[in-house]
Amino acid sequence: MPAEHDRLQYLDALGIDVWVPRGQAPQPAPIADEATVGVDILTPDWEELRATVAACTLCQLHQHRTQTVFGVGNRNADWMIIGEAPGAEEDRRGEPFVGRAGKLLDEMLRAVGLDRSTVFIANILKCRPPNNRDPAADEAAACRGYLERQIDMINPRLILAVGRIAAQQLLHSDSAVGRMRGRVHSLSNRQVPVVVTYHPAYLLRSPSQKRKVWADLCLAQQTAEESQT
Repeated sequence: MPAEHDRLQYLDALGIDVWVPRGQAPQPAPIADEATVGVDILTPDWEELRATVAACTLCQLHQHRTQTVFGVGNRNADWMIIGEAPGAEEDRRGEPFVGRAGKLLDEMLRAVGLDRSTVFIANILKCRPPNNRDPAADEAAACRGYLERQIDMINPRLILAVGRIAAQQLLHSDSAVGRMRGRVHSLSNRQVPVVVTYHPAYLLRSPSQKRKVWADLCLAQQTAEESQT
């Protein structure tokens, strides 16, 4: 846990004391049919899985990518952060959550004593959709097996679903983030608690929601601690 002075600095960076009228909630994205989700990834080795992802041609997104975005962080992490899909900069650098949204995610993590070296960060998709559009259901289904295998190997104590699309795809729901946050969910095929919060990119547009994100982070921290007992 950070010292109180550091915590206040991180919370100030998050801007949780800002309040403006709430923006319009985004509309639900298509949800992949659970019966068709993913591929059976039996690769036991992490580097073999990374190589398999890098060579993947299961959906049309491979035709336009610069490189895949496998994920980054600690393979033995207690927290796994799962977002939507790579953007242009992520596609160029091969790392999730870079740029302004990535910096805000870093501040969110620091507020609860974490950073990129102590968590693992991944996305629903490993390839960038053209023009940063929402992932299509078949694209999410094609990538689901890779993500499931990462979850299996990391075996996190908690998954933080960051943003509407990540939450909807992980939980097979069409609910808005505002309806999913504030409680603990679990994946349908394993006992891993899932906490839903807003995406940093959304927070940059709607800073009034940052106080709610702090509440979500506190819930996630409490849930992760309880899973240790």
